[in-house]
Amino acid sequence: MAENNNQGDQLDIELSEEVAEGIYSNLAIISHSNAEFVVDFVRMLPGVPKAKVKSRIVLTPQHAKRLLLALGENVSKYEDHFGNIEIHEGNQGFPMNYSGPIGEA
Repeated sequence: MAENNNQGDQLDIELSEEVAEGIYSNLAIISHSNAEFVVDFVRMLPGVPKAKVKSRIVLTPQHAKRLLLALGENVSKYEDHFGNIEIHEGNQGFPMNYSGPIGEA
């Protein structure tokens, strides 16, 4: 159970087996309007010219900012424990022709 610090109450959160397995994503596309943020989680595979959105999350601006702060806090904790996460400046995302070696049978 997660504790709700605002009221001192506890919140019972259910996690189904299917959702607990998670969905792999290696690209996130974020857009927004005045009322909401939309985060599309995409899976791109080498040699496949088409990528699929695997999950879409819609957030209020307030929840988007809370997510930003929570991610920042968790990245800091991760780096304290495992070391600095390096971002390679030369590759700021996947090239549009993202592909790997072509397999041969």
